[in-house]
Amino acid sequence: MPGYRCRSLFAVAACVTGLTACTSGGGGHGTSTTPAPPSGTSQTSATATPSGTIGTSPGGVTTRIDVPAESTEEQYAQACMATKKWMEAKGGDPTTLVEPFLKDLQSNAAPGPATFNSTWGQLSAAQQAAVIVAVKAAAEGGC
Repeated sequence: MPGYRCRSLFAVAACVTGLTACTSGGGGHGTSTTPAPPSGTSQTSATATPSGTIGTSPGGVTTRIDVPAESTEEQYAQACMATKKWMEAKGGDPTTLVEPFLKDLQSNAAPGPATFNSTWGQLSAAQQAAVIVAVKAAAEGGC
């Protein structure tokens, strides 16, 4: 997004997960810094962007998209908090709930704050990557 800078919690979560590289200064665009995935853990999809590899779990859930994540700080915060609320309601170790939550988002037609008030299918690959960043951050206590 032109004019968007990685900041605060979004920057930490995005950079830590390796989905984007944050630039300093105004107007920077993140670039993918994710190393090559281990064999057997991802597959390339025809719907992926030219350099975007989509990582899927054995259950078919998209758990990684190797494109720069794109969301506003408000979208990211809402997605993270919605995920955290869902995980708290389920109970248990939040890190084990990442895949089940992503599965719900990807199979549920209802838009909501975790998917920027759109359905999963309406999101661009960059927005889907941002949702995954927010979900993982919520599981790690990052929001």
